[in-house]
Amino acid sequence: MTWVHPLSAEVTEPASVLGAKGHGLVALRRLGLPVPPGFVIGTRACRAHLRDGRPPGGLAAETADAVRALEAATGRRLGDPGRPLTVSVRSGAGVSMPGMMNTILNLGLTAETTAGLAAETGDPSFASDSRRRFLSGFAAAVRTGEPVPDDAAGQLEAAVRAVFSSWDTPRARTYRELHGIPHDLGTAVTVQAMVFGNRDDHSGTGVAFSRDPNTGENTPYGEVLFGRQGEDVVSGTSDTRPLAELGEREPAAWAALRAALGRIERHFGDVCQVEFTVESGRLWLLQVRPGGLAGPAAVRVAVDLADEGVISRRSALERASARHRARTPRIATAGPLDILTRGTGACPGVASGRVATTADRAVRMAAGGPVILVRPHTSPLDMHGLAAAAGVVTARGGPASHAAVVARSLGRPAVVGAAGLTVEAGGVRAAGRVLPEGALITIDGTGGEVVVGRPRVVTDPEGPHLRRLLEWADAL
Repeated sequence: MTWVHPLSAEVTEPASVLGAKGHGLVALRRLGLPVPPGFVIGTRACRAHLRDGRPPGGLAAETADAVRALEAATGRRLGDPGRPLTVSVRSGAGVSMPGMMNTILNLGLTAETTAGLAAETGDPSFASDSRRRFLSGFAAAVRTGEPVPDDAAGQLEAAVRAVFSSWDTPRARTYRELHGIPHDLGTAVTVQAMVFGNRDDHSGTGVAFSRDPNTGENTPYGEVLFGRQGEDVVSGTSDTRPLAELGEREPAAWAALRAALGRIERHFGDVCQVEFTVESGRLWLLQVRPGGLAGPAAVRVAVDLADEGVISRRSALERASARHRARTPRIATAGPLDILTRGTGACPGVASGRVATTADRAVRMAAGGPVILVRPHTSPLDMHGLAAAAGVVTARGGPASHAAVVARSLGRPAVVGAAGLTVEAGGVRAAGRVLPEGALITIDGTGGEVVVGRPRVVTDPEGPHLRRLLEWADAL
């Protein structure tokens, strides 16, 4: 049995083997788009590891062969201080489970190779920042209580085991139960050569949608951070910048990204979401997944793609489920509103509930009625609270943050990046005002308002795209 597969256009294994991440990267390779070289340890190896409590026989040898091929492709060597190879180690099940399992970046940076990277680049601060990020990510993922291995091969072996084990964490099991995902699928592990968004002033990282996920408008949408790495965007711990700023700072990378989004969308026949890194002005794509649009945005995209000849009218109708056709509720803006704060709407809809400031409290309070989870930002450790809440508000993060992605997958209204919001013990503070835990608030996941009390709610009128879709239904 083959455990390890190269990330190449010739690979034909399905997502159930390569994982959705690996399968998507192979598709990007076939489209001729820039993907860092690497390999995938398939889901069968994870299932064997979970069953037997150890990696399957032959996996170590196949992994060593794959590392040698990666070294040949990059001209670098794992553990070599002269030309060190550093890699990312990412989870990826056959069905997307965003943020539920482990990822480790900058693996291969030992004390010796970090010094080598500093000498090679002439930038000790970049090398030390990358090493710090590796140590932090490794400790969070592996947590053995033992020192981090200072040999690159040992780091990789421990990281792969940690990713396999993360399949069975409580947060991952909770997510699968909520979405009806079988517990016996296992996760693949994607290992790729690192590209560094923190390399220099011409580097950055971000997430881009091929169309606006809130409205369906045919314009790229997303967020970017310059001089940073991917976890800073998806964790929601940092205040990101609008994607369009990439065009102002790195026009060549922006043009390449827009062209790639168009090609990917035509290939899949749907809105896509990509994670990307720009290293010293050069674009690299790290992941692709469906956009996951809902409500009027999904209806508009289905109609527009049919008009553009990308999909048929029948496909547009099949794609627009009943929940997509429903008109979106909004907080009525006519008349006075007791607005606590505003942020970015990250998932359409309106939700009312009592403020809960931790995931554990959200679970306990939800037994007595709807709650709104209010956090500085969320992490996979908050999964049980997100599942129990009627909606979520975060003080930091953008439309690709953990809170936003999970809220969209659960169909919960969400407001992220609520500037000026502070979560304190027993309550929240905004604009000099303190609201105790348990107070009733209402959030609008389209407009981004967070309102005290239960304001009047209205429904958006039937739009032209919905009318056209219904006309097609009558004709067909």
